[in-house]
Amino acid sequence: MSAPSIRGLKAVLNHSGKYRYKDPESVVDFLVVGGGVVGLAIAQRLSQKFPNRSTFLVERHNNAGEEISSRNSEVIHAGLYYPENSLKTSLCIRGRELMYARCHKYNIPHKKVGKLVVAHDSQLPYIERLHDKAQRLKWPPRSPDTDQKPLPTKLISGDEARELEPDLSKTITAALWSPETGIVDSHSFMESLEKDITESEGGELVYGTRVVRVDPYRGPTSSDGWIVQTVTGEQEDSDPLLARTLINASGLSSNLILNSLLPEEAHIPSFFAKGSYASYRGPGISNVSHLIYPCPGVGKAEHGFQSLGTHLTLDLQGKVRFGPDLDWLNPPNQSSSDFWQGHLVPDETRLKLMHEAVTDYLPNVIFEGLQPDYCGVRPKLVGPDGGFQDFVFRIDYPHSFAGASSDQSHRSPMISLMGIESPGLTSSLAIAEHVVDGILGEREEEKDV
Repeated sequence: MSAPSIRGLKAVLNHSGKYRYKDPESVVDFLVVGGGVVGLAIAQRLSQKFPNRSTFLVERHNNAGEEISSRNSEVIHAGLYYPENSLKTSLCIRGRELMYARCHKYNIPHKKVGKLVVAHDSQLPYIERLHDKAQRLKWPPRSPDTDQKPLPTKLISGDEARELEPDLSKTITAALWSPETGIVDSHSFMESLEKDITESEGGELVYGTRVVRVDPYRGPTSSDGWIVQTVTGEQEDSDPLLARTLINASGLSSNLILNSLLPEEAHIPSFFAKGSYASYRGPGISNVSHLIYPCPGVGKAEHGFQSLGTHLTLDLQGKVRFGPDLDWLNPPNQSSSDFWQGHLVPDETRLKLMHEAVTDYLPNVIFEGLQPDYCGVRPKLVGPDGGFQDFVFRIDYPHSFAGASSDQSHRSPMISLMGIESPGLTSSLAIAEHVVDGILGEREEEKDV
């Protein structure tokens, strides 16, 4: 589908104007919006780092991680694919190490299985560039001192790849071996974060509660912050509270709050990419024990691929699945921000194309062995052929929306996390470290002195 046919959705929180401005009735130090893996990781780090201050996380669903976080490949990525100076690379590598450490400490089910990125003759330059980049990488900030490379990789021949995975096509002439890639039980991982938050002195999880309006608070300087109105369950009236620091980690809805505060001409579009997964039982994958990835389809630039291709992943029980594929969703002209929820039912219409993609590197996989499994939707800041887009951490302050400068402009930030797709799960703990220790930094520690 060509780029002009895909619309970005410039949705706005409280677009109907149903919820009017209210003065706050309570105060919280940190309010995290969004209970996916990234929001949980941020709330967990805040509650551990600032135990004497209040950290609330609000999530509109009744359970954590019901959107992106529970509809992905559950892969711990090594950090191969992105520009070497990007946030995606540094946060993926740092997050990978933090995740393995947390999994070991809390006995979270995981396994370092390794990954093969397989290549045909014409794709050899691509994996060679990946390997060269991996050798140049330095450890990201806050990493421990070590003589080990942050991203060990090895170029191997097609025959060597077939020694690891005998069912690979004879047309695969080379592969890149990534030993640091793994898999994780994402639900157990999120449960461990929830436990830390609920057992902390100032942390609280509030599920079944949606944010319906956000306003910059322009009251006394000592009360600078954001008025956030929430609605729990089916209640009609909203509850307003003052958040001294607001962290917008709402994933597929990440642009809603900002768009409600920005002028219309500055509204930020979101694009939605559906990925379907298929389970597989049948020949062509005998004794498979590693993740197998094709070379991704590259867009305008070397790192401008839209997805990592329809790859083979394993779960911790050894079940094989293929996916995700890529299907751009086009929102209706008059659409709510949740239109994508109607696209989460898997069906058989994608299986033929998925089978064609898979048999390019595993030729003995049969179509009859594929069954629709589940679907997920990725939030993107650029549409088809939009090129590489890094993670975005946008910082706004109440007085910037008031249209006036203030010597308090460094107080009470709203941090909006946008475009947090793959490798978001792997990066989640590093994203939390980046937000809490980096962006918020020492100013928060000074308040506790």
